[in-house]
Amino acid sequence: MSEVTKRNQLTRLRETFDDSATGGVVASVLAGVCLIGAFASFLLSTPYTVPFLLGFVVAAGYGWVAHQAEMARTLTFIATVSTVAILGLITVYVFVEAAPAFARMGVVEILTRTEQPLWATGRGIFSLVPLMWGTLVTTLIATVIAAPFGVAGALFISEIAPRSVREVIKPAVEVLAGIPSIVYGFIGFTVLNTWMTEKFVLPGQGSLFLAGVVIGFMALPTTVSTAEDAIAAVPESMKSGSLALGSTEWQTMKSVTLPTALSGVSAGVLLGVGRAIGETMAATVILGTVVELPDPLYDVFGNTITLTSAIAAQYGSAHGIHMNALFAAGVVLFVTVVGLSMIAQYVEARMQRKLGGQE
Repeated sequence: MSEVTKRNQLTRLRETFDDSATGGVVASVLAGVCLIGAFASFLLSTPYTVPFLLGFVVAAGYGWVAHQAEMARTLTFIATVSTVAILGLITVYVFVEAAPAFARMGVVEILTRTEQPLWATGRGIFSLVPLMWGTLVTTLIATVIAAPFGVAGALFISEIAPRSVREVIKPAVEVLAGIPSIVYGFIGFTVLNTWMTEKFVLPGQGSLFLAGVVIGFMALPTTVSTAEDAIAAVPESMKSGSLALGSTEWQTMKSVTLPTALSGVSAGVLLGVGRAIGETMAATVILGTVVELPDPLYDVFGNTITLTSAIAAQYGSAHGIHMNALFAAGVVLFVTVVGLSMIAQYVEARMQRKLGGQE
């Protein structure tokens, strides 16, 4: 093959590549413009939302067929940006809607008021103290159940149970994690609540203790599944090295496996805690709708409302400042979950430094 022929072939390949890249860029830009136009049209309530969406589908379809690599990069970028933008807009919306309640009551007052009345919709008085107390108590009770039992179950499935037993238990645990929360709440209210009322002669239906127990068992499968995945990811060489040095299996699990997998185990526990904090239907079914602090305060068999159950029970009839107060409860939940996420990241970073010998 002559030098001229080779040069001509390279030129044709370069031109083909340039045309493909140009076509991919045009399709990507057109898809992005159509998507932005659809979003703007939706916000402005104009009739052009559907045409913009059809344009996006056509541009993305053409780009996927003719310039798949370029369009794949564009679509993944759009998905990432859209996720961040939507979450950001939701966050801003929640804070904006909660602002009138904070402005009327005052941030300190709405978060610390303990004088009666605590929650009077007709007078525009809203204290989140009973809601936060109910959420705190139920979360602590749920964590006491989900954390130790979850870690123990994960250790058993990953390190102790025979393979045949593990193949049965692990799918069963994952199935339990998928049961709707309303089912747990209904069983707790109709079975456990009736039993506790009769045995302990409780003054009313439902209690913080019962709600915490039910939510703890709901969070247990999530904790077990996540913690088990973290423990199973520990390199086998580390376990074998510990056993070769004379350690027992229990010493290996306690001193090698758990510390190595602590970041994942902590994430599993925090996921369970997060589910306990954000649980709505089970708490709504079991607990009452009275916004009062238990008397005495440490009475776990008392009955009050949580942040999530208050939102679920009252949003249908709420309007005006009442609706803003429910959004304020949502802000408290949001800040709490963000705080838990930051703690989880700190624990993970600390364990990585410790296991890496940096401290």
